[in-house]
Amino acid sequence: MDRSGIFAGDNPFAIAQAWMTEAEPLEPNDPNAIALATVDAGGLPNARMVLLKEIETAGIGGGGFVFYTNYTSKKGREIEASGKAAFVLHWKSLRRQIRVRGITEREEGPQADAYYSSRSLKSRLGAWASKQSEPLSSREALMAEVAKVTLAQGPMPKRPPFWGGIRIRPLEIEFWADGTFRLHDRFRWSRKNIDANWTVERLNP
Repeated sequence: MDRSGIFAGDNPFAIAQAWMTEAEPLEPNDPNAIALATVDAGGLPNARMVLLKEIETAGIGGGGFVFYTNYTSKKGREIEASGKAAFVLHWKSLRRQIRVRGITEREEGPQADAYYSSRSLKSRLGAWASKQSEPLSSREALMAEVAKVTLAQGPMPKRPPFWGGIRIRPLEIEFWADGTFRLHDRFRWSRKNIDANWTVERLNP
């Protein structure tokens, strides 16, 4: 199987990171934006855009994709219930995309603390103030809550216990690149569990 050029390599996380690095100077806004998909208790899908903050490349089996959220949000609750999620990462500038499906786990340790601390103070306070996905009476009510938590938390707020990272450990990763006459190149990496070896297949466009 010919996997030369942009598809070459034995570690799919390293390939994903290489594509991200290539996209960063070319995408005008948020090259790390992903369309995250979850399902509710009735099996109805939900999709929304979030920012992918880390591609962990260490170890072929140990890698993962990490984003951060309020665990009590709709996506947080749906992921907690199912233990699964999927996303697509699309770059118009490169005419490429990556699709991921896998199982999830929380990242609530020093890694999450470090990312939270790297955010602006207003963003850190906003994480405390927002009851994400819950109904809100007005913008004024939200800003009043921000003022309230600012007084309570001070200038060095710690990471809220209900806010942190979610790591997706993939069982499938598909790398897609645009081809002439819509004859695209697609390679799917798949495995039965996160400890298994990867199988790579070329797919029809």
